[in-house]
Formats: sequence, C-alpha cells, structure tokens
Amino acid sequence: MGVLKVIEVLSNSNKSWEDATQKAVKHASKTVKNIRSVYVQDQSATISGDSVDEFRVNLKITFEVN
Repeated sequence: MGVLKVIEVLSNSNKSWEDATQKAVKHASKTVKNIRSVYVQDQSATISGDSVDEFRVNLKITFEVN
C-alpha cells in the first residue's frame, strides 16, 4: 500500500442517501483514480410539504496516490 489521500465530497439525490453516495463515487471516479473507500460522514434531507424532497450526504473518499 502506498500513500493515501482523503477528499471531502458533497452529493444529493431525490431517491435515497445510498443513491447520493453512489452518484458521488461515480462522479469522483471520472477524475480520481484508485478509490479505496468511502466514509459517510453526515446525512441530511430537505423537506417539501410532508415528504422528503432531497437526500444529502457528506462523504470522505480515500484513494491511493501513485
């Protein structure tokens, strides 16, 4: 194992926290290579009327630096 770096990423989804997490990893992997893990630091949601409007996650993505 080499040197690891951690970045913080915010993401959202209309479906779920899991979908927001998946979107963040998919988007980050376009420019960040060697992703090893993701840590969900925080979850929140916005409400519209009487239902959840948007799911939000604050993630820490760990990747290996070449």
